[in-house]
Amino acid sequence: MAEQQAVAPGHADSAAPEATLPEAHAHTPGGFWTLMLGAIGVVFGDIGTSPLYAFKESVAAASAGEPLTRDVILGVLSLILWSLVLVVTIKYVVILLRADNKGEGGTLTLVALAQRAVRHRGGLVLALGIMGAGLFYGDAVLTPAISVLSAVEGLKLVAPDLESYVVPITLGILAALFIVQSRGTGKVASFFGPIMLVWFAALAIAGAMHIADDPTVLTAINPLHSISFFINHPAVSLAVLGAVCLSVTGAEALYADLGHFGAKPIRSAWLYLVFPALVINYFGQGAMVLAHPETAESPLFHLVPEWALVPMIILATLATIIASQAVITGAFSLTRQAIQLGLLPRFEIRFTSETHQGQIYLPRVNWMLLFGVIVLVLIFGSSSNLSHAYGVSVFGSMSVDAILAIIVIWKGWRWSPGLTLAMMLPFLFIDLAFFGANLLKLFTGGYVPIILASVLIVTMWTWVKGTNILFEKTRKIDVPLLELVQMLEKSPPHRVKGTAVFLTSDPDTAPAALLHNLKHNKVLHEKNVILTVRSEDIPRVEDEDRVAIEHVGDSFWRIRLSYGYMETPNIPRGLAILRKQGFKFDIMATSFFLSRRSIRPASQSGMPLWQDKVFISLAKSASDATDFFQIPTGRVVEVGTQVTV
Repeated sequence: MAEQQAVAPGHADSAAPEATLPEAHAHTPGGFWTLMLGAIGVVFGDIGTSPLYAFKESVAAASAGEPLTRDVILGVLSLILWSLVLVVTIKYVVILLRADNKGEGGTLTLVALAQRAVRHRGGLVLALGIMGAGLFYGDAVLTPAISVLSAVEGLKLVAPDLESYVVPITLGILAALFIVQSRGTGKVASFFGPIMLVWFAALAIAGAMHIADDPTVLTAINPLHSISFFINHPAVSLAVLGAVCLSVTGAEALYADLGHFGAKPIRSAWLYLVFPALVINYFGQGAMVLAHPETAESPLFHLVPEWALVPMIILATLATIIASQAVITGAFSLTRQAIQLGLLPRFEIRFTSETHQGQIYLPRVNWMLLFGVIVLVLIFGSSSNLSHAYGVSVFGSMSVDAILAIIVIWKGWRWSPGLTLAMMLPFLFIDLAFFGANLLKLFTGGYVPIILASVLIVTMWTWVKGTNILFEKTRKIDVPLLELVQMLEKSPPHRVKGTAVFLTSDPDTAPAALLHNLKHNKVLHEKNVILTVRSEDIPRVEDEDRVAIEHVGDSFWRIRLSYGYMETPNIPRGLAILRKQGFKFDIMATSFFLSRRSIRPASQSGMPLWQDKVFISLAKSASDATDFFQIPTGRVVEVGTQVTV
């Protein structure tokens, strides 16, 4: 089947309430410390496990096979430190966490804010959103693979004979992680929060134990070490940037998961726990490698005494599972936003919490991510090989965030163009520098996220373009609603008891299901509702703003139900609000009429034939409208029509 969507993608009402820009609101129930612990257990998994591979890969790229020198170690440490300060602390924690949309964050939240600010729902802003979303999905596939592999590889230090078991163990852990996703983010966060707390404590303690090996590493705080490194080592500078960037991967999860925990818990967890623990650990690794260059091959695990190696490997493995959780959670949230904003067809969405509507599970997305992760682990086989694929999607997505933030701050916050650019251009330059550095690894693995993102970008763009073509094409042949109502008043058909609800994406034209019912059944119900479900550019719509009703003639009402892009529509519950407005509604005496469209490629289409076929395939794969809109199955009447696109 085809397309049954009652929402016209890209046609949401632009007169939505303004978002509160200065500060995000926490939606998650519970006290501050519970929220902070939950954030530690989900949000910081990715960036928190970067010490497993970031310093190791950066030093390897900087030395280029030559003996390690002091200026190389200090230069790498300085680059890592200032990347954490500028990219994570200032750009994301200080600035972007304030660019919330009623408490929600992420790339598509920036799209909604930017569209509202420029009062335009297409063009550059939408293209940037599609690009950023596609790149984020690439990150969601790569992060679980590289994180878990890097932890399990620690087994080789315990017993070199276990090397052949690294990949099978990694695959088993990843499969278990994706299987438990259906239990919900809340349960995962409550279980992993304390473990992640222990992980950051272990990182800090292990690093602090070795700073005394060479206290001069503390001079890497001086940013001049970063600058002098580029001056003295121009040949490897880009390669080192491509490795140093691994230390800040996961920063985008701070913003993407904003709606799950709120800005203040995320900000506090970063400033008072995560950031200090990471810096201490990196400096400990640097001091140890300066004193014992032979440990550079696996510096993190060499930080701990031999008796603590196995517990550290187990703890690291658990921490990397949490790293995977951060991007999986983000992918679920991003997908729901994309569906509501009309960038993807309907997917099945399951709610895993009775108290928090932000905790969701999308089976199709979950299994597609697992398939992609397994393929990557089997192809690359080690974290070092995967590090070549990592980074392109992360910093492509971060660059998109920076561009969208410029639009939001300039147009939405009404800052002057000069002040906006002065604040954001340095961060965009850093993101683009990291992105360019990762493009050097294009042929050794960087092609993977580009291919993944390209497929998703084409998919989303095809869906947007196809739905708009379908909307315009059906609009040309539809009958104006008011004209039909006048005709029926002059020549009324036979009436039957009850209420008929006709879902449509265009409230100004008569729904195809209504016309077919009149043509073939030659009857009209006592009450006829022309229902449109709209997606607004805010996360959630309050119940008092949910329903708009208009009486358009004898026995006809036009009703609009509005939902935010973080909500899943529930039509019966939405219509029940009408009782407060005096509209009597009995679900057991109501029939819902849906148009089941069978889509065929047109001889002359607005898209190439291959794109027509992609769109038709996407439409067929969409979840059933009855389930998506949560309509009682026994009250639905489907009317089939055939259209070309």
